[in-house]
Amino acid sequence: MNATVGCRLRLDVYAPTDLVLSVATAVEPASESLVISGVEVRELPGDTRLHVARLPVGSHEIAYDAQLTLAPGTREVDELDALIALRPSRYCPSDQLAALAVRELGPVDAGTVERAVAWVRERLVYDPSGSRPVDSAVDTLLTGRGVCRDYAHLLVTVLRGLDIPARVVSAYAPGLSPMDFHAVVEVAVDGMWQIHDATGMAPRQSLVRIATGRDAADTAFMTLSGGSAYPTSTEVWAWTDGDLPLDGPLAPAGVIHRLA
Repeated sequence: MNATVGCRLRLDVYAPTDLVLSVATAVEPASESLVISGVEVRELPGDTRLHVARLPVGSHEIAYDAQLTLAPGTREVDELDALIALRPSRYCPSDQLAALAVRELGPVDAGTVERAVAWVRERLVYDPSGSRPVDSAVDTLLTGRGVCRDYAHLLVTVLRGLDIPARVVSAYAPGLSPMDFHAVVEVAVDGMWQIHDATGMAPRQSLVRIATGRDAADTAFMTLSGGSAYPTSTEVWAWTDGDLPLDGPLAPAGVIHRLA
C-alpha cells in the first residue's frame, strides 16, 4: 500500500526566529520535498529527523510533501529505550499517578494494556477546546477532556505507573477526521513495540511515523525560539491508494510498520 502525506504550515515572524521542525517521515520515502519560502533548511543527524532554519522577519510557508510505501514490520524493544520509556517525564508524571494506576488497572497481566486503553477512552471526551499545550496527564485526568496528545499522555502515564515501558509516537494518520498530526502510544509487549491509540480515531496499521519520544516535548512538530513568531495556519493530509485496514477493539493490536 502506498501513502501520500504532507503539510502546509504558515507563520508570521516579527523578529528573526530559530525554527525546529519535526514533520518529515521517519523512514526515507520514495520522494520527498521540504521547502520554506526561500529560506535554507538543514537536517540534523539523529534518530528523529529534525530540520532547522533561521527565519527572517516576514510571512513564511512551510511545505512538506512525501510519498512512500507502507511496509508492515515490527520493532524490537532495545534495553536502553525501555529504561527511558519507564521514566516520568514533563507531560507524563507517572510517579504521581502510579498508585491510581495500580488501584484501577493492576495487577499486571496479559490484558493490562488493553484495559488501560479502554480505561483512558472511557474517562476522556475528545474536545479540541478542552486542551492546553501545557497540560500534563494529571491535568487531562482532572478535566476529563482533550485531544490525541492528551489521550496519549494519560495512557503512557498509567502504563509507566505499572512499570510497563511506554512512549509517544507522532504520526501522519490516513483516515483521521478531522485531519491533523496524530499522537499514539508505543508499548513494550513481549519484547516488541506495539502501537495503541486510545482515541480510536484512525487505523493503527496505516500510521506513518514521524517522531518517537517520552512525550510531546520530544515529538512537537514545530518549535520556535530566540525571536518572535506566530503560527497562523496548519494544514495536514494523509491518504493511501487502497482501502484502509479494519481497526478497533476487536482487531488485533496494531504493530507500527518499520520506519526506522
